[in-house]
Amino acid sequence: MAKDSHPSPKIQADQRNMRIASILLVIALCSISYIIGAWQGTASSTVITPSKVTKSSQCRPDKATSETKGLDFQAHHQVGLNESSVKTEAFFPCDLKFSEYTPCQDPRRARKFEKTMLKYRERHCPKKEEFLRCLIPAPPNYKNPFSWPQSRDYAWYDNIPHRELSIEKAVQNWIQVDGKRFRFPGGGTMFPRGADAYIDDINKLLPLTDGSIRTALDTGCGVASWGAYLLKRDILMMSFAPRDSHEAQVQFALERGVPAMIGIIATERIPYPARAFDMAHCSRCLIPWNKHDGMYLIEVDRVLRPGGYWILSGPPIRWKQYYKGWQRTEEDLKQEQDEIEDLASRLCWKKVVEEGDLAIWQKPINHAECIKDRNIHRDPPICDNNDPDSAWYKKMDTCITSLPEVNSPTDTAGGALEKWPQRATSVPPRISTGSVPGFTPKIFHDDTKLWEERVNYYKKLIPPLAKGRFRNIMGAVWMGWELGE
Repeated sequence: MAKDSHPSPKIQADQRNMRIASILLVIALCSISYIIGAWQGTASSTVITPSKVTKSSQCRPDKATSETKGLDFQAHHQVGLNESSVKTEAFFPCDLKFSEYTPCQDPRRARKFEKTMLKYRERHCPKKEEFLRCLIPAPPNYKNPFSWPQSRDYAWYDNIPHRELSIEKAVQNWIQVDGKRFRFPGGGTMFPRGADAYIDDINKLLPLTDGSIRTALDTGCGVASWGAYLLKRDILMMSFAPRDSHEAQVQFALERGVPAMIGIIATERIPYPARAFDMAHCSRCLIPWNKHDGMYLIEVDRVLRPGGYWILSGPPIRWKQYYKGWQRTEEDLKQEQDEIEDLASRLCWKKVVEEGDLAIWQKPINHAECIKDRNIHRDPPICDNNDPDSAWYKKMDTCITSLPEVNSPTDTAGGALEKWPQRATSVPPRISTGSVPGFTPKIFHDDTKLWEERVNYYKKLIPPLAKGRFRNIMGAVWMGWELGE
């Protein structure tokens, strides 16, 4: 009988175990080798000195040298950094005297410029070597502002430590000191009964509540009570005033949560594109509308939309009753009003009404008739091409900014806007007509949807955002209407 050549079951089991152990050993060695290699590669690629990054910031294979003949697996497409970019700079608080420092509206710098046409009160920004490299401190005892809507009526004295207006404008009810707070009764020079009553008077003459008027511009705003009370009527107003003897007026407006900026009508354009506002307003703003070839009223015409309104109260309106209080002669005031009336007519504006302390004009919805009128009123002429949407640091014109052409005398130049709130999400006529390069209705809708999602996320991320804690928000890009609402 032949001898069985197969190994015993015990031997087979031992062999199988050895094979498994060998496989596991090979896998372990490969894994360790891979980990060591990866660690070494990471360490060598992350230790880069600034000088090395600067020198190897360009990839130039055609310029190979003896130093690069071997294989080189290091990344050469690196961002060039200079020595200073990797250094950190500590910023410490500025001296307390800078707590109200506004770089481009510094009174000390302003004194160096001409006073003609109030040029010295325009923006004059510091040169690079004059920049402050410290943090502007808050006033002593600064407190969180009142939440909106309470902030419309109150502000902490410590946040804006200026009592001058409460004394100088006491009779006009601009502002009152109430213990540690300022209280804003809503008064103004031409509306001592309060902004609410004044706006009610305007509402009897203009459609303020039907959504056709959404944006307004207030030239010479005081403490911005007019704008503060327009907000509850769904009208968004931008106020501006210079940093003058009433130095804190824009500070008061912002502390209240009302849109405002330091600015003046002097020689440069208002920093807004053409056809931006439904309504403009001057309440004893003391701007010489009839002077300088009508340049100031021509600038208001530029930023008014077709069919927009201009409201004037204060000198010279109702001069027969107020001339003594204004300490001016009847002849002087009558001449001023006659010149304003004549200029408005030459701008092709129509006087809507003059009643009580108010006079209101309306810009035409197109220039079809105005162009024909140039045969009669040659001055001011209609501009050929004045780049109407440019604003920052551009000198004002003495010609009328032309409106887009229309097919019919009843058409609104550039297209009619929707009423508010539909206007917020409707495609603007500038985009639907293709007059804004690079924007289409689809891009507008996509952007609106994107920002609606982002703003909803912000509200979840920052719960106080939706509860009135934050009122003034400055952004570098449009953030959608939802945030404002």
